[in-house]
Amino acid sequence: MCILAFLIVTTGCQRRSADEGKPLVRVGSKAFIEGVVLGEIVTDVARSAGARVEHRSWLGDTSKTWNALLVGEIDVYCEYTGTLREEILSGEGLRDDAALQESLAKRGLRISRSLGFSNTYAIGMRKKIAQENNIRTISDLKTHPELHFGVSTAFAERGDGWKGLRARYGLPFSDAQGLDHTLVYEALKAGTLDAADVYTTDAEVRQYDLLVLDDDMHYFPSYDAVLLYRADLEERAPKVLKALLGLEGAISEDAMREMNARDKVEGVSEARVAADFLNKQLGYHIQVQDETLFQRLLARTLEHLLLVVVALVLGVLAAVPLGILAARRPWLGHMILAVVGAVQTIPALALLVLLVVVLERLGAFPAIVALFCYSLLPIVRNTYTGLHDIAPTVRESADALGLSSFTRLYLIDLPLASRSILAGVKTAAVITVGNATLGGLIGAGGYGLTILIGLNKNDWHLLLEGALPAMALALLVQGLFEAAERLVVPRGLRLAPAR
Repeated sequence: MCILAFLIVTTGCQRRSADEGKPLVRVGSKAFIEGVVLGEIVTDVARSAGARVEHRSWLGDTSKTWNALLVGEIDVYCEYTGTLREEILSGEGLRDDAALQESLAKRGLRISRSLGFSNTYAIGMRKKIAQENNIRTISDLKTHPELHFGVSTAFAERGDGWKGLRARYGLPFSDAQGLDHTLVYEALKAGTLDAADVYTTDAEVRQYDLLVLDDDMHYFPSYDAVLLYRADLEERAPKVLKALLGLEGAISEDAMREMNARDKVEGVSEARVAADFLNKQLGYHIQVQDETLFQRLLARTLEHLLLVVVALVLGVLAAVPLGILAARRPWLGHMILAVVGAVQTIPALALLVLLVVVLERLGAFPAIVALFCYSLLPIVRNTYTGLHDIAPTVRESADALGLSSFTRLYLIDLPLASRSILAGVKTAAVITVGNATLGGLIGAGGYGLTILIGLNKNDWHLLLEGALPAMALALLVQGLFEAAERLVVPRGLRLAPAR
């Protein structure tokens, strides 16, 4: 571990020396293939223009990426005009581009012109079913209530989504329960759905031979792809910004659809897809070295261990004293156990989102705070139980010897309770390893990132690449604590009772 840490620090120092004097540009991307590919394109262009670039990919949904831009965690990401008007700034009634630019300027943000394509919502339908029922437009769906209609979770919740579409067209379908966007396509492919919302640039539209119905009542707004960036980028990195704005009008809808297909269908990495586009279409000379399986596993393992170790160490440092306090002050103990128990009941995803909002940060920090909170209950409770269950005769003997409170705690109480305390730490460690996978949803990396990418790409190999190491790490941690028990717990406490 010391050698590994030395190599990481040395490598970091070498990179800082090489990049000294270059402006830092932090690129973000949402957690879907097109967003990440566009993020890689922006990253390559910025780096070619002389910037130090950090690409924080797979950051989650629109709200997370937008908030990261607002608080300065990222400097630029690709957004869509329809999303800005109808979701992010929906309450402002922005009627034209000038109003949109003015609203963004008040927030210290700027927007580019269209990158050249629009990724608009549409209604896709299995072509065979559409032909059998002579359906070409969304209005034609009104006379076919027998069809199975589904929506993605995002579309169900958007202001310009399902409810508005159903009201505009008078569709006969009841409220549909939202599915993950990837699962919508799987349901269309399997035939359990006949029609659903799609994105016009999605590779699955062509892959699954779907018919995009004509929006004959013009419900869907324009979703032109644009660069959304912080205004201070104009001063910090004017040359880089000029290069980024050179992407305006450079990406056609067909080109974007082809890039999505190469990634989703052919399994080409986002970095290579982006580099190939820039090299062939815009004359760049980007070199890409794809990560090997070992490199990916090593990177995700180090990220996962960072989350687990930091959260668990902080948890032990806080929970053991709380458990001691709870055991020595019964009136306060009930309150402590009630609070840490209440924290444990909060759904992990809800707590993560709440921490991202409160801390105004994405990445490892809010993930570690959440994992720390979940580690408290088993350690506090087991510490309390181990100390509380010490036989009264032992306490009386300690008092008779005139031992101080601290001395009794150190020499008698904690050794006697060590087995229970260690069991609590072991439970907390296993829980933390599992919960740490949720960090992938907020840009914290770890095995959860691989699982998230696998879900978005519907790639079970990637799902296993994230899930199996997480399971193995949990088993390894449990085994290490079993071994540690032999070193920490006094031998007499580990002896089996005589029969």
